Amino acid sequence: MVDFIPLLVILLIVAALLREDSVLLIFYLVGGIFLVGSWWSRYTLRQIQFRRSLPNRAFLGDTIPIHLELYNPGRLPTLWVLIHDSLPLDLIAPNFFQQVTLLGPRDREVFDYHVNARKRGYYQVGPLYLESGDLFGLVKENHRQGPTDELIVYPLIIPLSRIGLPTNSPFGTLRFHQPIFEDPTRVIGKREYLRGDSLRHVDWKSTAASGQMLVKKFEPSIALEACIFLDLNQQAYDFRHHFDQTELAIVAAASIANWVIQKKQSIGLSTNGLDPLRAGSIPGLIPPHKGQGHLMDCLDLLARIQAAVTRPILEKIRSESPLLAWGATVLVITGQLGSDLFDELLQAQRRGLSVSVLLAGSAPGLDESRKKASHYGIQVHQVAFQGDLEMWR
Repeated sequence: MVDFIPLLVILLIVAALLREDSVLLIFYLVGGIFLVGSWWSRYTLRQIQFRRSLPNRAFLGDTIPIHLELYNPGRLPTLWVLIHDSLPLDLIAPNFFQQVTLLGPRDREVFDYHVNARKRGYYQVGPLYLESGDLFGLVKENHRQGPTDELIVYPLIIPLSRIGLPTNSPFGTLRFHQPIFEDPTRVIGKREYLRGDSLRHVDWKSTAASGQMLVKKFEPSIALEACIFLDLNQQAYDFRHHFDQTELAIVAAASIANWVIQKKQSIGLSTNGLDPLRAGSIPGLIPPHKGQGHLMDCLDLLARIQAAVTRPILEKIRSESPLLAWGATVLVITGQLGSDLFDELLQAQRRGLSVSVLLAGSAPGLDESRKKASHYGIQVHQVAFQGDLEMWR
């Protein structure tokens, strides 16, 4: 539009100098087209309404459909409209959807396209840009339409069958092979009364029917309340492979959290990674809870979180592990078990917490760490590759 103004000025000067009616007529004609086209394109473009709809959550490998609807509520048609919708580069290439269309009065156009969930993360779809103008291309108007939509792609979840996480919490829903903790809500039979049995466990109805004192027999069980401390400080991993190893740690955390929730147990999550929704700050503790809704909260964070050079994970353990219930399990997922982190885990163990460590990646000094940890009853596992999680299937 700005480039066209000098042409009008030149035509006006030529018409004034030559005093030719034909030149003046051309000036009026071109100027009229310019003014009408400028007003028309600006007015109709701002009238256009749009609605973009898409699932805001997806799992790896999903195809995410995007539905875009444009509506012209005015009485004037748009002569042409160029649609340009920005898309995440990690999910599709080229990273945009572009189309030219025409919208008549009170006309509606629908466009369907998609992106592929091929990498976990937090993404934004949009913004949408519209461009319009007159038939001769003398005038072009650009307009940005509306906000962006968020899209979260969850990390890979590997289904597991069993995990040997220690716990000191009795009276739960997990079967326990050692009859240390008996759950009074899980009656599996009756037996004869023995000296020292509580009278509260006597089955009086069966005792009256059989003529001998019988007590209820309970199934031993334990409760698993766990909290994952996910170390995403890049300095805790091999600097040559820190991206792959931190992604492996995230996959392990997501898979273990899913297993715990499927067993109807409580899981919490704490990490020292950076959350883009919190202006790149470190998120707080997600306290242990049960249920699919709580699992989705954990997976949302695991999808968004980014590895960086941040504070050591032992600082999170020091400040947040005292908030956990006695007997809860602390599972630390990190790249190496240093002496400072090991001392902090011993302090947590002395407070009545069960401690396990999962080393993701090459884990330098693994044998020495295992030997040292086993002396204090701390389990140390290693997942060098994603396939190593298959051992828990």
